[in-house]
Amino acid sequence: YKTKTVIVATGAKPRSLNIPGEAEYVGKGVHYCSTCDGPFYKGLDVAVIGGGNSGVEAALDLSGIAKSVTLIEFMPELKADKVLQEKLAEQSNIKIILNSATTKVNGSEFVESIVYKNRENNEERTLNVEGMFVEVGLSPRSEVVKDLVETNKIWEIVINPENNSTSVAGIFAAGDVTNIRQKQIIIAMGEGAKAALGAFEYLITKY
Repeated sequence: YKTKTVIVATGAKPRSLNIPGEAEYVGKGVHYCSTCDGPFYKGLDVAVIGGGNSGVEAALDLSGIAKSVTLIEFMPELKADKVLQEKLAEQSNIKIILNSATTKVNGSEFVESIVYKNRENNEERTLNVEGMFVEVGLSPRSEVVKDLVETNKIWEIVINPENNSTSVAGIFAAGDVTNIRQKQIIIAMGEGAKAALGAFEYLITKY
């Protein structure tokens, strides 16, 4: 195909843990969006995997819905912003487990428990939960242009926030594939409109 402009809106996919049982129970207790699926776990016990901003925000969201929330972080300390960690400490129904790797998801028809291992002493424990929310980030689907336009260290396309242009003239990008901070459908829709307007303005000024 020949074109004068391109808008890249290929999105991103949630990073998975790649552990036994995870793929088997997707939608049956394993989830990647607390905003989308959290309300299904009202009054139940859930776990959140990941101690960055997205993980802590998910735990805070779920604390107002679920009976209990256990946050499991791989590293010895949380990576979330200080203000989020302070808010986390105020919630009485959130338990934090640090320096631990989630290793397995167990269940029958739905998730019944998860297994995690302490990375310091290799002790394994089982946590009984009805739901697990994996919040370890997103992988942008930028493969088609990552060697052409500027990307950041996690391969998100770097855009000019004013018109969604990239480092290459005529190429625009929008949504979760870019380096915008908030990854939400409604924001991506607005970003798509901005990219379309940016492409239109580029065409009428260059051609």
